[in-house]
Amino acid sequence: MTERLPESTTARRIDRLATLPLFHKLDGRKVVLAGSSDGALWKAELLAATGAELHVYAADAPELFAGLAADPPAGLVFVYERRWQAGDLTDAALAIGDIEQADEARSFVAAARQAGVPVNVVDKPEFCDFSFGSLVNRSPLIVAISTDGAAPVFGQAVRAKIEALLPTGLKAWAQAAKDWRPAVQARELPFALRRAFWDKFTSRAMAAPEQAPDEADRAALFSELGRIEGTHDGTGRVTLVGAGPGDPELLTLKAIRALQSADIILYDDLVSAGVLELARREAKRMLVGKTGHGPSCKQSDINAMMVALAGQGKHVVRLKSGDPGIFGRAGEEIEACALADIPVAIVPGISAAQGAAAVLGLSLTHRDHARRLQFVTGHARNGQLPDDLDWRAMADPHVTTVIYMPRATLAAFREHALAAGLDPRTPAVAVLGATRPDEQRVAATIATLPERLSELPAKGPILVMVGNALGAALAETQAGRISA
Repeated sequence: MTERLPESTTARRIDRLATLPLFHKLDGRKVVLAGSSDGALWKAELLAATGAELHVYAADAPELFAGLAADPPAGLVFVYERRWQAGDLTDAALAIGDIEQADEARSFVAAARQAGVPVNVVDKPEFCDFSFGSLVNRSPLIVAISTDGAAPVFGQAVRAKIEALLPTGLKAWAQAAKDWRPAVQARELPFALRRAFWDKFTSRAMAAPEQAPDEADRAALFSELGRIEGTHDGTGRVTLVGAGPGDPELLTLKAIRALQSADIILYDDLVSAGVLELARREAKRMLVGKTGHGPSCKQSDINAMMVALAGQGKHVVRLKSGDPGIFGRAGEEIEACALADIPVAIVPGISAAQGAAAVLGLSLTHRDHARRLQFVTGHARNGQLPDDLDWRAMADPHVTTVIYMPRATLAAFREHALAAGLDPRTPAVAVLGATRPDEQRVAATIATLPERLSELPAKGPILVMVGNALGAALAETQAGRISA
């Protein structure tokens, strides 16, 4: 096995954006709106709500805006009973036109750009420097959805979905965050402690989002911050996080929170790009992976790096494929942290076995076929099949056995298990890249499966499941409904 050194990696480049989402501060700034329709009125209400100094040029129906001008939600609204003129755009922060005629729209856009003002013409994306998205308003928490003008109805449907997911009480929590932030900043705390406070704030908010925060919440959170500040000695922490088998949607909420609070992420080769995409973008990424019979980082180097970084006050997330407690060397990493007095926490993940069984639509502990579920490793430290497996347990007809990384040793496993009495007709399934877009699988019997592994790609993580509970998968294969 070739020794490999840990290497820094960068966050994956973000996919192309049709537009750049920005949030404009318009309080007290001049904004120009030209138009006299109901759509223009809605834009006027939206802009007035930001506290802008809104100038509306409504030659056809100025009365439409009378109520808004008399009682704006914020800022000031001035209404003019005439067409806009180029000079009206001077010093404006934004210019919006609800203009039907193409020639006038072109003139409006040209005047705005001549004045150096970003411009939008309603329902004419070809004339727009910026666009309005569908809004979910929990101000100061605001979510905007854009389809770049391609499908407004679709954007509205997405907005409705998000509206249902975000309780209206989050508005009060977002306001509390804005109100309390100066008090947190005044303490001049290091980043780790500020982050700890806002993590606790977020946990409290999400635990009871409909209950508006009160003075008791504030007192409890700042008391906890004082306790953390008083006991903080500059030491960081380590979190062992299960990345699941590959599908980022299988991450737990706790795993996502850990990834988004990390300073350093030490991750394995088998962690998918989609999972890493959910991490805090400012976090430094270090690839410390091991590959079967290929280049691998020494576990002792990983332990030393993890402890050294946490000793510098960093929050180190050790990101492992599947569950960190299942053949993930977590025990050695926990021991290394304990010896260095580094706090360590574990966030479990969906195991590869669970992911593969879910994709296959199978129960690994079907009550008619399995009394027990056992996970075994397909290779020992020397790369060979472990010589201390309990072969009577492997041959039990009422057990489901999951073998991790057995690509090179499955034939030897079969011989030992058959010699111990395992029925050669026992169903077995090999799954490569469980839950990933490129997942492939082969279902056979344990007698024939080792030779069929060659039907799978030569690279990638393989998991083999053996047991009568897998009979349905074998039947699907024989019926032509599951293939490699």
